[in-house]
Amino acid sequence: MAATRQPLSKHRRIVIKIGSALLVDRASGLKTSWLDAICADIATLRKGGTEVLVVSSGAIALGRTVLDLPKGPLKLEESQAAAAVGQIALARAWSESLSTDGIVAGQILLTLGDTEERRRYLNARATLNQLLKLGSVPIINENDTVATTEIRYGDNDRLAARVATMAGADLLVLLSDIDGLYTAPPHLDPDARFLETIAEITPDIEAMAGGAASELSRGGMRTKIDAGKIATGAGCAMIIASGKTDHPLRAIDAGARSSWFAPSGSPVTARKTWIAGQLQPAGTLAIDAGAESALRSGKSLLPAGVRAVSGTFSRGDTIAIIGTGGREFARGLASYDADEARQIAGKKSAEIAGILGYAGRAAMVHRDDLVMTGAAKADGATAQEKDAAHA
Repeated sequence: MAATRQPLSKHRRIVIKIGSALLVDRASGLKTSWLDAICADIATLRKGGTEVLVVSSGAIALGRTVLDLPKGPLKLEESQAAAAVGQIALARAWSESLSTDGIVAGQILLTLGDTEERRRYLNARATLNQLLKLGSVPIINENDTVATTEIRYGDNDRLAARVATMAGADLLVLLSDIDGLYTAPPHLDPDARFLETIAEITPDIEAMAGGAASELSRGGMRTKIDAGKIATGAGCAMIIASGKTDHPLRAIDAGARSSWFAPSGSPVTARKTWIAGQLQPAGTLAIDAGAESALRSGKSLLPAGVRAVSGTFSRGDTIAIIGTGGREFARGLASYDADEARQIAGKKSAEIAGILGYAGRAAMVHRDDLVMTGAAKADGATAQEKDAAHA
């Protein structure tokens, strides 16, 4: 039976992402009354047995207000300083507001590496689960005080999706200044239609999100759709809703306009969820139509089906797999370093030992380390199918 939308209280574990503009006013600072209202919503869910995790933006915005920094883009070191000041104030505000209903808040600051590197991912997951077991509400944010431009998420939408998959949540709620997904930007196209239910994130749905957000906003519909792909692929539903009103969670259940993204009917395993959710693959493998067909039927990726190798990656790194249409449709863990992969690309598995000087694995990416991430058409046949008998 296809998944259907349920009231928030029917969910076992919810991750709520809150945008900076909802929490912080540039002139007056923290929006205390709004924070108190959503904490009351969280308390109501908790009383009904639903566990809640919060991914809260606002540290930099709040810190720059406290420090009275000028308007406009901040230098990296200014952002980090603002985050250092703002994070203390933000954590205190969450703690005080939740304590009104007897709820203890726990702060977790994550960097990109904490979810991209397997051991750190598992450690962060264990901490989240323990906090929930003890009855706490984890308040999570990117660790902006140390994350550089090169090693950051850059937005909290995708961070929230990674947290949702990490925690095994069954619903992700993205609260911001937009009430859902439209067929086109509504402020640019008066004929844009609102989409209440999205059964699957297809290339057409991705196209509706438009391009990436500006450096100033660090967010936008593009990152929300990216978050949706991560979450729904792991079996977690997602809602995009406006948080401008007080009690935004209550408003969602009362019928306020929002977009609901259905979870995948065949979610991947926990390990493959981690692979699929990697934000920055270390490299790419372009494959032919036969290899594409073989992967879709559950086989491993053999060297014979690889047309091109790009990037600098090591054995065990996550790499993206590009189909004949030029789009990524799978990800997996590399069985070989990039230099070795280039040497054996297009070759039969039986030739690996002669080329590299050691036997190695028959597969470039083994099926146990591979997960499908998008739609791609597979037709035709090539060398992989001829070399796949032992895969």
